[in-house]
Amino acid sequence: MRTPLDESALDVLFRHARSQNGWRNEPLPEGILESIWDLAKLGPTSANTEPMRVVWCVSPQARQRLADCCSAKNAPKVLSAPATAIIGHDLRFFDSLPELFPHTDARPWFTGNDALIESTAMRNGTLQGAYLILAARALGLDVGPMSGFDEAKVEQAFFAGTRIKVNFICSIGTGDPTKVMPRLPRLSFDTTNVVL
Repeated sequence: MRTPLDESALDVLFRHARSQNGWRNEPLPEGILESIWDLAKLGPTSANTEPMRVVWCVSPQARQRLADCCSAKNAPKVLSAPATAIIGHDLRFFDSLPELFPHTDARPWFTGNDALIESTAMRNGTLQGAYLILAARALGLDVGPMSGFDEAKVEQAFFAGTRIKVNFICSIGTGDPTKVMPRLPRLSFDTTNVVL
């Protein structure tokens, strides 16, 4: 077993990390989005499928276009954050398997099996979205993952002509601590786990 992360690292990733509702007017460090990706892409996915696709809304125009697809409560969060990632998953992920999973031809596992394609893309794309959140936190940033948007509008505005489906959005930057709500309760191990 490797040495566990120290307590301060666990605080950064989990204990003290909070979902942000407001943002300080601070730009993102140069190259940070690529650094987030370079960590997040290393998390495991089944057969190394890596179906997550990300659109980073950074420019005022892109943030406004995304805000126009969001609920009234979430639009200001998108507009005030220095970046909001649209986390999607590509239903044609298996086209990349010759590169990503080269020791066997895995494309026939998925070709023509829409149910398997959709469940694999959604499951593994969601995992990758969680890795992205942890990567951003590990690099010193705050995150604000959100639902509360019109999926059809987001897909038309950002993924038209592709097989990419939106999963969730996540603002990234330096959070405004005055906008953070008190931490909500979490379920206990005994309530939610069975050890056999």
